[in-house]
Amino acid sequence: MVKKYDVKDLSLAKEGKLKIEWAAQQMPVLKNIKDRFAKEKTFKELTIAACLHITSETANLLIALKVAGANIVCNASNPLSTQDSVAASLVKDFNIPTFAIKGEDSKTYYRHLNAVLDYNPQITMDDGADLVHMLHTKRQAQIKDILGSSEETTTGVIRLKAMEQEKALKLPVIAVNDSDTKHLFDNRYGTGQSTIDGVIRATNLLLAGKTLVVAGYGWCSKGIAMRAKGMGSNVIVTEVDNVKALEAAMDGFKVMKMKDAAKIGDIFISATGDKHVIDLPAMKLMKDGAVAANSGHFDIEIDMTGLEKIKKGKKRIRESLDEYIMPSGKKLYVLGEGRLVNLAAAEGHPAEVMDMSFANQALAAEYFVKNKGKLENKVYVLPKKLDQEVAKLKLKAMGISIDILTPEQKRYLSSWNEGTK
Repeated sequence: MVKKYDVKDLSLAKEGKLKIEWAAQQMPVLKNIKDRFAKEKTFKELTIAACLHITSETANLLIALKVAGANIVCNASNPLSTQDSVAASLVKDFNIPTFAIKGEDSKTYYRHLNAVLDYNPQITMDDGADLVHMLHTKRQAQIKDILGSSEETTTGVIRLKAMEQEKALKLPVIAVNDSDTKHLFDNRYGTGQSTIDGVIRATNLLLAGKTLVVAGYGWCSKGIAMRAKGMGSNVIVTEVDNVKALEAAMDGFKVMKMKDAAKIGDIFISATGDKHVIDLPAMKLMKDGAVAANSGHFDIEIDMTGLEKIKKGKKRIRESLDEYIMPSGKKLYVLGEGRLVNLAAAEGHPAEVMDMSFANQALAAEYFVKNKGKLENKVYVLPKKLDQEVAKLKLKAMGISIDILTPEQKRYLSSWNEGTK
C-alpha cells in the first residue's frame, strides 16, 4: 500500500495555511499561470513528483499543478529546509501527499525519496538532482515512464550535465536554474538576502565592520557579497576562476586565496556547488570565534566530516549554531550543521523572487507535456520566449511598462546594409 504522508504534526496545518496564503499574495506570475492551467487542465491524469524545499512558496507551485489536474506528491530536497507547518497544511488542507520533516535523518530522507517514486510519476521536479539520481541507480525500471525532469538549482544542474557528458542520463531534463528569470534573480537577490538572513538569525551578530569571506563569485555568491557589503561588512572573495576573480576585483572586493582569507576573516560563507571549499587546513587557520556557513545545496562545501573527526569538543549554543573546539583550543562556530544556511536557519528566498523561479518550474512541466516523445536525453533550457513571458508578467505585476521597438528599429537590427552615414 502506498503511504499517504509523513509529516511532523498535522495540528500545525492552520499556521501553515496562513503562511501559504501570505506567500501567494506575493506571487502574481505563478497565479497568472495557475489560472490558465486551471482552465486548460494541463496535467490531467498525470502524476508529478516534486523533490523541493517544502516551504510556503513551494506549496503554491504544488497547488498550481494540482488545480491543473495533476496528482501531486512531494518530499523535501534537504533534511533541514522543511517548514513543518507548511508540510502539515499540504496534507490536511490540500490533500497533497507530503513526505518531509525538518531535521529528518539520512535514512528517513531516502525513505521519503522512495515514497514519492512509489506513486509512479510521469514528471519529476528536483532541487539537487537526488530524485533523478535515485531513478538512475535504484529504480531504473521507472525511467521509461518519465516524460522529463526539471532541475531547480545550480548544484543539481552540475550533476545532471556530468551525467549527460558521461552519457549516463536516460531522460530529458530542463535546467530551470539556467533560465535568466531564475538565476539572475533567485540566485542573486534571493540567495543574497536569505543567506544574510540565516546568518543573522543564527548568530545575531552585527555584520557592519566584520570581515566576511565569500567563497565563489557565481550568481549566488555575487548576491551574498552585494548584501554583505550593503550591511557594512568588509568583503573578501575567493575564487578558482580567473574571469570571476577579475570581476569580483572590479566590483570593488578584495580577492585572495582561501588560505590567506582564513587568517583574517570573521565570517565565512561558501556558495559554489563544490566539495570542501572551506576545508580543514582553512578552518585550522581561522581566528578564535570565526563563523562558517554554507549556502550551497549539499552539506559538503564545509568539510564537516573532517571537522567532526578532529574536534576536541562540541556544543549547541543557539538553534542552528554549533561551537567546535579545535585542536589548538580555538573555537569555530558552524551554522545549520553545514547545510544551506538560508533554509536551515531562516525561511529561504522571499516569495517575490520564487514567483519567477516557480513560474519557470510550472512552464517546464507544461513543456514536457507539449513535447512528449520529442525530447532527447539531454539537459535543456526553456526557450527564451518563455523567459521573456515570465519577465513580462512580473513587470506587469510590478506596474512597470517598457518601450517596444519601432518597425524601423526592427528592420535595422535584422539587416546588414545600413552603416556609417
